[in-house]
Amino acid sequence: MEYKSLYKNQMMPAVVGGLLLIGMSSSNVLANTVMNASNNFTKALKDSGIRIGGWIHGGATLNPSQTDGFNGPVTFADQANRVQLNQLNFFIERAVKTEGKGWDFGFRGDFMFGTDAIFTQAYGNPAFDPNTGRALPDRGNWDLGICCNSSRTYGIAIPQAFAEIYAPVGNGLNIKVGHFYTPIGYESVPAPNNFFYTHAYTMQYGEPFTHTGVLTNYSINKNFVAMAGAIGGSGTGGWDGNFDRQMGNWGGIGGITWTSDDKKTSLNISGTGSTTSTRSNNFWGMYSVVLKHMFTDKTHFILQHDHGFADGVLTPRGLTNATWYGINTHAYYDLTPALSIGVRAEWFRDRDGFRVFSPGRVSAATNHLGSSYALGGATALATSTPADYYAVTIGANWKAARTLNLHWKGLKQLNIRPNIRWDRADAIDVAAYRPFGGNKDQVLFSLDAILPF
Repeated sequence: MEYKSLYKNQMMPAVVGGLLLIGMSSSNVLANTVMNASNNFTKALKDSGIRIGGWIHGGATLNPSQTDGFNGPVTFADQANRVQLNQLNFFIERAVKTEGKGWDFGFRGDFMFGTDAIFTQAYGNPAFDPNTGRALPDRGNWDLGICCNSSRTYGIAIPQAFAEIYAPVGNGLNIKVGHFYTPIGYESVPAPNNFFYTHAYTMQYGEPFTHTGVLTNYSINKNFVAMAGAIGGSGTGGWDGNFDRQMGNWGGIGGITWTSDDKKTSLNISGTGSTTSTRSNNFWGMYSVVLKHMFTDKTHFILQHDHGFADGVLTPRGLTNATWYGINTHAYYDLTPALSIGVRAEWFRDRDGFRVFSPGRVSAATNHLGSSYALGGATALATSTPADYYAVTIGANWKAARTLNLHWKGLKQLNIRPNIRWDRADAIDVAAYRPFGGNKDQVLFSLDAILPF
């Protein structure tokens, strides 16, 4: 009995130890298998030219003069005295080449979650017909209703989903088909592409954000690149269209870019033109002129002018031919490779009160019943009137990881952006117009950060 008991006592550790060894060996095999599969998958993606990435962007704005939670007509960073997650953006793409003799095929898709989604969705089929005021309950099924109406501020957008072809025709022709960001203007929706947290009125209200259609680019020579295409799916002149409404309403988009031999100066002229919708043959269009110049390797200057038109639309002045236009300038200086400072100044005229609404989110979130989920379903309180808008923004871009010599690769592109912005509105017809929380002007203090991955 003693012998058997000792045998059992010795056998149990041996059995357990053997099982542990087998388990450890199996775990190592499994881990190696997973690692090899991951490496093979990563290598396969790299070899195919496919890239997966994105960015996370958020910030906070202090507005001492606001009590309703909004920064008036300022959009994107529109939440007063609170923190917001603006953009959690993921993308997958295969970029195509832009020169050479062989064909090339690619694609890109973007998914965005955050408070910026409502300004990025395909809302070009509005809740109310701009020519008649008639309620339009069926606005399209691309990304307007994916989620989050109950949250008031957060939503989902799919701002890009397109295929692209490079054709070895002449000097090389690129053809993009699908839903894509507009190539018009200077500022754009993706946060990493902009110097400031907030946007100019020109970008917010004077230009389209996205298009649905076909866009081509052709290099005429080393100095000139031409752009042309057809856009549709929109009840607002080809702006912000989707795939299942107004597909009979096609318009045009085009432009040309000149770049100097030393690459320090460029001039872009581009625009769109279309009938408003399948219900109206009235013209809707705009053009943008963007001049860029580098006075030195560290000093960047941008001058932009936009002018837009929408004929036969309802405005606070009644049924009229609306127009909007403005000019803005940007100047940036690179103090160090990790720190840049900048200033932007703007004048924007919404001559007929057709484009600028305050608060911007309340207007964007208003449905065909006249209620806005930005206000929890209450009657929309967004206001508009013919007015001149002025804004001056100063700020900085700081790549903190470079300055602090942080070696974690994930933080290498972290960009921290402190901003101070002053806004003012002067009504053209109604002197009492005060869109900034009952004031004619406001000052915003903001801090945001962008982390690409």
